[in-house]
Formats: sequence, C-alpha cells, structure tokens
Amino acid sequence: MSGNGGKRVPSRRGLLRGTAAGAAGAAVGTAGAGGSARAASGSGRDRPAATRARVRVAILLYDGFTALDAVGPYEMLCRVPDTRVTLVAREAGPVRTDTGELSLVAERAMRDVHRAEVLLVPGGGQRGTEAMMRDTEAHEWIRRVHRRSVWTTSVCTGSLILGAAGLLRGLPATTYWASRPYLKEVGAVYSPGRFVEAGKIMTAAGVSAGMDMGLHLVSRLADEKVARAMQLAVEYDPDPPYDTGSPEKADAATEALALKLIADAAR
Repeated sequence: MSGNGGKRVPSRRGLLRGTAAGAAGAAVGTAGAGGSARAASGSGRDRPAATRARVRVAILLYDGFTALDAVGPYEMLCRVPDTRVTLVAREAGPVRTDTGELSLVAERAMRDVHRAEVLLVPGGGQRGTEAMMRDTEAHEWIRRVHRRSVWTTSVCTGSLILGAAGLLRGLPATTYWASRPYLKEVGAVYSPGRFVEAGKIMTAAGVSAGMDMGLHLVSRLADEKVARAMQLAVEYDPDPPYDTGSPEKADAATEALALKLIADAAR
C-alpha cells in the first residue's frame, strides 16, 4: 500500500513484527528455564507441527450468545503459545449473537469435538440462555467434555448453562449481576468477584469480566509472565469514563435503564 508522497506505509502486522523482534530478543536473553523460556521464545510456529497446539480450547456458541462473552476470552487465549482455540456449535457455520446483528462462524460441530483442555460457555440474552438451559443434548456434550477438561469455564449467564448441565451443585459461582438469584435454582452458591474459581471450574461475572478470567487462564495455561505480556499485547488497561460497572455502584434508575437497553436490543 502506498501513500504519503509515494512512500510505502507499513502494515500493522509489519509494525508489530518489527517492534516484537527486539522485545523477543531481550526476553530470550533474560527468561528462565521451563515454561518462561518457552513462552518468551515467541509463538512457537518454528517448531514442528506435532509439538504445537497441545492445549485445546473449545468455545461453545449458540443462537443468542453475547459476542463479548466469547470474543473477550478468545482474544486473551488465542495467542498463548501451544494453544488452539476453536469455536464450536451444534453445527459448523455462522451463529447469531443476542442482537441478531452479528454472527461468529463456528469451525466445528459439537458431535465432532470430543475433548478439550479448556471448555468455555459464554452467556447470552434471555432467549438464548433459557433455550440452552433446556437443551439436554448440549448439556450432555458439556458434561462429556468436562469429564476430561483441565478447566471448565463460563462467562456471564453461561454459568446458568453449566448449572443446568449439573456441574455447579454446591459450588461457589458468579454470573451476570441481574441473574445472581438464578444461581440458587441451578444448585450453585453465589460468590462475588469478577471471576470465581472452584476446583477446575471458573465462572466469570457479566460480559467484560470474561477478559479478566481469560487473563487468569493465560497465567494457568502458561505462566504469569506470559499473562502480563498478553495484557499488554491486547492493551487491556480499563479506565472507563464512568463508575457504574456493577450494581453496587449504580442507582436503581441506572439498573433499570441498563436492563431496558439489553432487552430492547435482543432479537
């Protein structure tokens, strides 16, 4: 691409590659042994294919899921060395979000995915969540993958889906702020926090909390150095102009408007 008086304008990828080259060189010189050295060496694409993608992450999509619930953790996990993230749905192909205005493409069908080290179930709008809470076929798939997973996770109302599948009985968990009372109905015990870890199950609170949980997962799958670097890689440095991000900080009118905005956008 040319411009600026005929000078070639470097692509974003080229800029990032050039910047990363120097940083990676310094990191290799200072990294310790084991996982830190492996992580500092880069993406691992120079290694034989047979030694890569040892960690499989499956993100379950369904009609009416919330986009950021899936995409937020995806952005944190998709660049972790030796990790492969796959979007899964009942059938491969596009899956609509809760607004009906965006679709993500599932690469594989549930019946073709038998195992994953990490399973992530995003939340959704009321229609999508309630449908998944009744979907016994999806529940069986979730339980089957969970049996051999290292981590089984959810974002937002995805915890209600895990609960409907029978995975949260007696366990502390979190969910979207307006859905907290429903955790009791699926046998879970509400626990505050951006994300809650109970054994190998992690549940994140609403929508954006999935990015916090995603970073925590990076530290568990790799190490803290990689997690810190990943936070910088995606420039995740929240500094919102308002401070109403939880019901504890918002008044009743703001809560009502928030729920109305979500309901009005649902398709």
